[in-house]
Parts: sequence; structure tokens; C-alpha cells
Amino acid sequence: MTQSQANRDLKLAFIGGGNMASAIIAGLIDGGHKPTTINVSDPSVEQLTRLQQQFGVLTSTDNLQAVADADVVVLAVKPQVLAQVATDLAAALQPEALVISIAAGIDCRSLSAWLGQGTAIVRCMPNTPALVNLGASGLYANPQTTAAQKVQAEAILAAVGIVVWLTDEDQLHAVTAVSGSGPAYFFLFMEAMIEAGVAQGLAPDLARSLTLQTALGASTLASNSEEGPDVLRQRVTSPNGTTEQAILSFERDDTRAVVKRAMAACAQRSVTLSEELGAK
Repeated sequence: MTQSQANRDLKLAFIGGGNMASAIIAGLIDGGHKPTTINVSDPSVEQLTRLQQQFGVLTSTDNLQAVADADVVVLAVKPQVLAQVATDLAAALQPEALVISIAAGIDCRSLSAWLGQGTAIVRCMPNTPALVNLGASGLYANPQTTAAQKVQAEAILAAVGIVVWLTDEDQLHAVTAVSGSGPAYFFLFMEAMIEAGVAQGLAPDLARSLTLQTALGASTLASNSEEGPDVLRQRVTSPNGTTEQAILSFERDDTRAVVKRAMAACAQRSVTLSEELGAK
């Protein structure tokens, strides 16, 4: 059996069946993972019914039942309830199980305190483009995680986008600021462009269509280019041209500093969450 096949046969338990869990499940099944090896637990019967009908996965409202024979447990609940959920799960986990947490801000020290000090843990900061298989996930593994378990974690998250490994857990705060929360920054900029287009006389649907296609095109061009965004920007900014006037306006408003302050605030909130919701 190949390593790829072995990963597809892993028994997975998702604690929480929300959007991110649904996205990962969809990516795994599209990649050949057997639906009957995936068990999802969630308090919402309506949500479980949808997941069962859409993907054919096993479902339960009992977290302990869901993790009973799982090789990998994905904690996909909100940070505010993670302490109670993890503490309740501790005794039911398989001794060699890998736990992947996608809860923002909750560090491995806290997770180990709740789950047991010997638990293999991978923290993951994904983002919402995982819903369309274009996600970006930063991963950090605690010392108890084996090389094979790191491969398992990477395979699970790679089902919905790119994966990068971090050697310092504190870097997850920066990942949260760059990619975890990053989609919202672009959405805000798109909103502003659409509103400006409408203010200049475009119909709302036309402004929206042009803005979204421009964002998609710019991102795709940057992804496919060997040049950095700075070079690409310079190439479309002709001296004394229309684009230059817009860029000069952004620079006068110190847009770079605005972005840095916003991302610093995001990273600091991630730190604060860890302090507020982590093990004392």
C-alpha cells in the first residue's frame, strides 16, 4: 500500500461540521478519501443531515463516539468552546491519534493541557478560500507529532489548497494576519472599488463584475509570474498616466502603513485570544 493510499484509508473524526470542516471533507472526498471513514460530530442535526446527504459521511451528535476509533481528529469548533470540548475528548482519544486544531489563537501548551501531554498535535491556520479549493494553511506540529503524522496532516489540508510548515509556533500569529484573516482585507477593498465605481456612474452589477474579474485576473497574473507584485505594479503604472495618479493617491494616504497597522492589530488579537482562552 502506498503512502497516499494509506492516508486515504485513515479514519477521521471532525468535531464541528461548519464551513471549514465541510470544505476539508469535500476536498478529501474529491481526492479519493472514503466517505465511510469520516465521522462528523456536531450539535446541529440539520447540519449533520446535510453533510450525510451531500458527502455520505458518518455523523453523530456524540463527540466521544465520533473519536472512539479515529486515527486523526480535527477540532473545528470555535476557540471559545475548545477548552471544554478538548477536555471532554481526552479520555476517548486513541493513544496514537493525531489531533489537528484549526481554532485561532489556542496554542499547543493549552491543547496539551486539555488533551493530555503525550498527544500529537498539529495546529493549523486555514482560510476561507478553502471553500473553493484555493486555501492557504500554515501548520505547526508539537514535538510529539511523528514524521508520518505530519504527512497525514499535510495531506488533509492540501486537499483544499497550499500548505506551509512553520518551525516556530508564534509564527501562526503572523499567518493569521497574512492569510487567515487576509481574505477579508481583499473583500473590503473590493467593496470600496465597487462603491467607487457606482459613485462614478457605473451600474452596481457592472461595477461588481469588473471589480471581481480584475481581482481574479491580478491574483492569477501574480501567481503565474516570476516577477514580484512590485514589478507587476510598475509595469502597469505608466509615467503621467491614469494608474500613476491612483497609486500616488494611495501613497499620499500612506496605504502601506495602514495595512501594516491592520495586520499588527490582527496578530495581536491572535496573541490575546491565546492568553484569554488558553489553559491558565
